[in-house]
Amino acid sequence: MAAAGGFVEHVLELLASPGHAEAKRMFGGHGVYLDGLFIAIIADDELYLKADAETRIRFERAGSAPFIYVKQGKSMAMSFWRAPDEALDTPQLMRPWARLALDAALRARTAKSTPKKTAGHKPRPA
Repeated sequence: MAAAGGFVEHVLELLASPGHAEAKRMFGGHGVYLDGLFIAIIADDELYLKADAETRIRFERAGSAPFIYVKQGKSMAMSFWRAPDEALDTPQLMRPWARLALDAALRARTAKSTPKKTAGHKPRPA
């Protein structure tokens, strides 16, 4: 899952327009953060952007594929989809795809911070 430094720098330049982009080494590749939110993975010189139920169809229509890794002999798909080839050309072409990834990351963060209601649980009076 290694990625060449030149490609990582290129991705950071593409993402600099929508916000502050940084890459951190992880699992032999890189995690990409935009304004502190985890929005992408770089693996084997491929950029995979965060997607969710609301945005996955856009990636599918663009001909993208999900990031898949093998764990204990089984293929596991993650909620990251390969960036369309043309989006890798300029920051302007990357911007709408980065926005989709950022929106998915924001929704995921909101879902994690929202307490889940349990059936039959009633709040105690203060």
